[in-house]
Amino acid sequence: MMVNEIKNHLTDCIIPFWKKLRDDKYGGYYGYMDYDLKVDEKAVKGCILNSRITWFFANAYMTLKDESLLEEAKHGYEFMQKYCVDKEKGGVYWSVQYDGTPEDTTKHTYNQAFSIYALSSYYDASGDENALKTAMELFHIIEDRCMDEIGYKEAFDRDFQEIENDKLSENGVIAEKTMNTLLHVFEAYTELYRVSHDDAVKKRLEWILDTIAEKIYNPKLHRQEVFFDREMNSILDLHSYGHDIETAWLIRRGTDVLGNKAYEDKMLPIILDLTSQVYKVAFDGHSLANECEKGVVDPNRIWWVQAETVVGFLNGYELAPEHKEYLEAARAEWEFIKEHVIDKRPGAEWFWDVNAQGEAVSGKPIVEPWKCPYHNGRMCLEVIRRNVNA
Repeated sequence: MMVNEIKNHLTDCIIPFWKKLRDDKYGGYYGYMDYDLKVDEKAVKGCILNSRITWFFANAYMTLKDESLLEEAKHGYEFMQKYCVDKEKGGVYWSVQYDGTPEDTTKHTYNQAFSIYALSSYYDASGDENALKTAMELFHIIEDRCMDEIGYKEAFDRDFQEIENDKLSENGVIAEKTMNTLLHVFEAYTELYRVSHDDAVKKRLEWILDTIAEKIYNPKLHRQEVFFDREMNSILDLHSYGHDIETAWLIRRGTDVLGNKAYEDKMLPIILDLTSQVYKVAFDGHSLANECEKGVVDPNRIWWVQAETVVGFLNGYELAPEHKEYLEAARAEWEFIKEHVIDKRPGAEWFWDVNAQGEAVSGKPIVEPWKCPYHNGRMCLEVIRRNVNA
């Protein structure tokens, strides 16, 4: 059974791996392990990395009820509160040094969102009211300082003066607004609303859903647009397969939490269309390609894309059980992950990427500011929670 295998992988591999990266001297979790499995204990600690690890351990605790996991989440939370939050000017830094001193004081909307995500889950797991208080403060910072009349802006200096968005721009463009940031603000607000039932958060969730439906989703191309100018015009012909399959199930999570049938009805066709298109154009029967830029497919199998594929196709099957091919796709993707993406060396976790034949290709780090248990750990938790007969 896929569910049992994935649960065992979570408890026997992913959780022990990240527990070993705990820094008991300076706090938080070590920020870098190279391809050869050497940990750099003096590496920069990304605030996204530490917020995602905190989120992971809080949710692993709520799923598995292992008290040691709550203790790990507390360790991450205390590091976030002590070092990642800017006590003087508000908001969360991009990164800190190994000892917690500020390293990159950029305030990015994406980074504020992941802190909200972690703090909301930690509040749910621990009951610590200060976590929810900080999450709501960051919500108001995003809404008051990180928006214009059209949508969420991206990057700011420490004083929240807008700067170039080099951190969330790729593929040779600099985007003033991105699908990726909007998606993860939505994800964070979903979790915040779930634990707070705050009406202001609810209204913003509804606004984001409208924006996804009206400006991000491209019904003619059956995909989301990715990079935008200030007025939300797409600036690059790019189909991000991983983001689309991830968006499909995160939208469903958001509409479930909202409990508003009008939005469920509005978003369901989009969820099903994104899922169907990714299945048709990006899934080869075993695994998912990365993206397609200007008609050219990047065939590498990126670790996080494979993890989101499992959850996204399970979600598609749950919403449309007549599409048994989605369930088969989730099973096949897990087999590919199991055989090729999981790094079987002792003391390892997942490779960053492999090629379509399953061979590790890039030698990229096993841990770095973007590589953490958020996607693959969440995949495990989602499969366990859904408990689909797979």
